[in-house]
Amino acid sequence: MAESSFREQVYALARQIPKGFVATYGQLAALAGHPRAARAVGFFMKTNPDAPRTPCHRVVASDGRLTGYSGAGGVAAKRAMLQSEGVVFKGKKVDLSVSSWLKKT
Repeated sequence: MAESSFREQVYALARQIPKGFVATYGQLAALAGHPRAARAVGFFMKTNPDAPRTPCHRVVASDGRLTGYSGAGGVAAKRAMLQSEGVVFKGKKVDLSVSSWLKKT
């Protein structure tokens, strides 16, 4: 069986993030074996061909900022989706102490 690509690993990990929680780009990169590839993870989320099955809106910056969303409505829509799923915010940022899927890697 062929080893899955980094991109496929990232998408598989993103599909594991439950409603009400988020992961950071860096966490997904590290979990997929490429800890310095957070920007690549951002690109993968931007070009996600399988939304909403692969919930790219549940991936945020390392400080909880909503740094982008290529779906309709942009970052405002991303925030609304996260809030509707129960993600906790502190101001404009996700409160990672409450809503982080995994502790920092």
